[in-house]
Amino acid sequence: MNLFSLYVPGNTVLHRLGVGSKYLLLLALTVPALVVGDPGVSLAALVAGLLLLASCRAGLAHSWGLPVPLLVLLALLAAYQLLVGRPDLAIVVAANLGTAVYASRILTLTTPGPALIDALVAAVRPLERFGVKADMVGLAVAIMVRSVPLLLDSFDQVRQAARARGRERNLFLLVTPVVVRAVGQAQATGAALAARGLGES
Repeated sequence: MNLFSLYVPGNTVLHRLGVGSKYLLLLALTVPALVVGDPGVSLAALVAGLLLLASCRAGLAHSWGLPVPLLVLLALLAAYQLLVGRPDLAIVVAANLGTAVYASRILTLTTPGPALIDALVAAVRPLERFGVKADMVGLAVAIMVRSVPLLLDSFDQVRQAARARGRERNLFLLVTPVVVRAVGQAQATGAALAARGLGES
């Protein structure tokens, strides 16, 4: 399952909302919960994100489902906080991370990828006077968005292979092939960009 999900065409309120407004909505969902650090606020933000996703009418399984690696990460983070005697932080950390993922999905489910990147590039463009290259920022984001699903798919393939050999609990055997594949993918991407004259100062 894709962490951020993919664009699903529709005619809901969120589909019709401007890209800039959606970015502001993402900030409104995530920033207050991060700043306040209160379980009630974090859970409220999480519920709000879930309800907004449900209003996109993309199917609850597609909208709410999370990939297994992320679920494992959430469980580990919450378990650690419980072990150190901070059940309040267990809720805050897990809820805030979930809210961030779901808020990002609101963007990606209701807006085509190129429109999201174009909006980001337009927002960064005024910073070019300070040396920021807006087009390179857009390219970096596009590569990141493309790479995350590939890494998750790679992890899932390695996990299935390890399970077939009865070694799915060996963290080293799971992580090492994923890291090797990620490095290989990064090198291939860098070579492709260099061949096109991109990424050079």
